[in-house]
Amino acid sequence: MRSKRMFTAVDSHTEGMPTRVVTGGMGVIPGDTMNDKRLYFMQHLDDVRLLLMNEPRGHAAMSGAILQPSTRPDADWGVVYIEVSGCLPMCGHGTIGVATVLVETGMVEVQEPVTTIRLDTPAGLVIARVAVSDGHADSVTIENVPAYVDRLDATVEVPGYGTIPYTLAFGGNFYAMVDLDAVNLPFDRSRQNDIIAAGLAIMTAINEHDAPHHPEIDGVDHCHHVEFIAPGSDAALSRHAMAIYPGWFDRSPCGTGTSARMAELWARGELPLDTDFVNESFIGSRFVGRLIATTEVAGRPAVIPTITGRAWVTGLGQYLLDPADPFPTGFQF
Repeated sequence: MRSKRMFTAVDSHTEGMPTRVVTGGMGVIPGDTMNDKRLYFMQHLDDVRLLLMNEPRGHAAMSGAILQPSTRPDADWGVVYIEVSGCLPMCGHGTIGVATVLVETGMVEVQEPVTTIRLDTPAGLVIARVAVSDGHADSVTIENVPAYVDRLDATVEVPGYGTIPYTLAFGGNFYAMVDLDAVNLPFDRSRQNDIIAAGLAIMTAINEHDAPHHPEIDGVDHCHHVEFIAPGSDAALSRHAMAIYPGWFDRSPCGTGTSARMAELWARGELPLDTDFVNESFIGSRFVGRLIATTEVAGRPAVIPTITGRAWVTGLGQYLLDPADPFPTGFQF
């Protein structure tokens, strides 16, 4: 057996969405902050993401997280998030997966009934509180970075679809929230190709005509997520299909997308603080969100969201790169 690279990882899924938690083989990524590490990784080390996320080691909807030493004294671990679409500043389902893996493998000191893990992410400090019984991680509640609305009730001209109303909000990533009725499509997985096509067209139009820019996080300057809201959704229970660049759906209810959705509902006066909000994914899995405080982001009104979900460890892996492998960065099909 020959290998020029070897990575160790613990695989998990959060309410249906995978997280490959890379625990070894990466080394320390250069950078003074976790976002600096993310930007360095994107420029110099992206072949690692491609190797681990793309086929044949991953798949078209693969997601992961690379553990790093924290760059700040108030955090236990640092995380760089990777997926087929790139490197995210924050990933909610991935954080739930990371926290579950850290508890299940004993990589943090486990306390019952709650183990608190402070994570240094490119978007800021995220606190994960893991409900533990008999040493098992039963659920995770993450206290996310501030979420805010970038634009409420905007419109964009989308070729083939006309004028599309949308709201753009940040919950760790930017999300365009669009009613499925606006693109004349049903909340039906048999129409997933049509929904993806509409989502990609909307992302392209937003990024070409009015791309978002986070005022405090460098390199967060695009919309790669469209949260298609199903008919009948409200501030108690919302169902959605999350279309993601370059053409796949989030299997989980999406933690940062849930945060963005709650920020939108709060901005509309429909979701008060300390009130449960249930967000349901395209496959029927659910997160429970709450807004626990108000704050500001560069002068914009913002909220602090929490999201509760579950993750399960699915496997242990050692991923190799044979020097003769014709697909050293995998492939997309």
